[in-house]
Amino acid sequence: MMPSRHLDFPVFDADNHMYEKPEAFTKYLPAEYDGFIKYVEVNGRTKIAVNNKISDYIPNPTFEVVAAPGAQEQYFKEGNPEGKSRREILGKGVRALPGFGDPEPRLKLLDELGIDRAIMWPTLASLLEERVHDNPPAVHAVVHALNQWMLEHWTYNYQDRMFPTPVIHLGIVDEAIRELEFVVEHGARIILIRPAPVWGFMGPRSPALPEFDPFWTKVAEAKLLVGMHSSDSGYQRYTNEWEGVRDGEMTPFKGGSGFAAIIGHAGRPIIDTISSLVGHGLCTRFPTLRFTPVENGSNWVRPLLLDMEYAYHHNPNIFDENPVDVFKRNIYVHPFHEEDPKGLIALLGADRVLFGSDYPHPEGMSDPITFVDDLQGLPEEDIKKVMGGNLNRLMGFAA
Repeated sequence: MMPSRHLDFPVFDADNHMYEKPEAFTKYLPAEYDGFIKYVEVNGRTKIAVNNKISDYIPNPTFEVVAAPGAQEQYFKEGNPEGKSRREILGKGVRALPGFGDPEPRLKLLDELGIDRAIMWPTLASLLEERVHDNPPAVHAVVHALNQWMLEHWTYNYQDRMFPTPVIHLGIVDEAIRELEFVVEHGARIILIRPAPVWGFMGPRSPALPEFDPFWTKVAEAKLLVGMHSSDSGYQRYTNEWEGVRDGEMTPFKGGSGFAAIIGHAGRPIIDTISSLVGHGLCTRFPTLRFTPVENGSNWVRPLLLDMEYAYHHNPNIFDENPVDVFKRNIYVHPFHEEDPKGLIALLGADRVLFGSDYPHPEGMSDPITFVDDLQGLPEEDIKKVMGGNLNRLMGFAA
């Protein structure tokens, strides 16, 4: 697989993915949770079951056959004027390359793609927390099992070039701190926290509330980058309420509804999460924390900043700092390839924007280096920052 070119400056991809092996959740799962995560056959297809509930959030959890990298790239850039079905857009599946699931061949694949470094996000992990949010001890157990497998199979720092992201669940603060200490001890430079309210024994609440400050103190001390990668944030419940779909029922809208398509693109989970990080004062209490919303796009940024500006103008007494200034200090944004990165750079500054390709997912880029084409016309130093310099600095390397 050859890229369109190799660039003459370091490229650090903020959004690469691994496809986890079937044993990723189960190999290190304690005996008392035996069977909590399992693979089952349904009409000849393998599905994942979490606590005896089959999930279709990831339709093919074994990842033996996957959609081709970038299969939806044209769809996201140009729309769907022909009204093709999702199956038509995705095309025929391909056998997963060794580099999709194993570190050594993935490193060779990065070389072929012209990528110097990459953050490596898990894929299957995105479904976990929402499916067992009413059982915090179980979530912590499965997350730790996944992190142990990831450490064994990938490490958290593979030759200073690939950085798999261990997951931290915050449901029980002491357990979250214990998990954080485990991953830091084993070399993690970035962690993954779901952009959603945290479910604990008393129900959900924001991770930005002061009760979590002992955890965030440890994150700040370790100088970790906090990744908030798009996951199942549980917001389907709100769509279901508007459309009258009860728990366990199938939506009556074949192919999806216009309502779901409109609100699904708005980025509500990340808007609420960032609003909480800033509005509940976490980023003011810990001004050195660095958060990067990944695979959440960037079209939500401008309207959110306008909302922050309005709120501060009318209620300055309830803020310790101007929330727009806080956003621009603590938040680093990864725009989708089909969006307007130059517009985002003009809004936030080149220091706060990160390149990411979502490789090898179908909605990502087949040739990640081509992201640089959308930056043409910018000063060379700004292009270098976005394509790798910013992330190198955030991860502790020379920019």
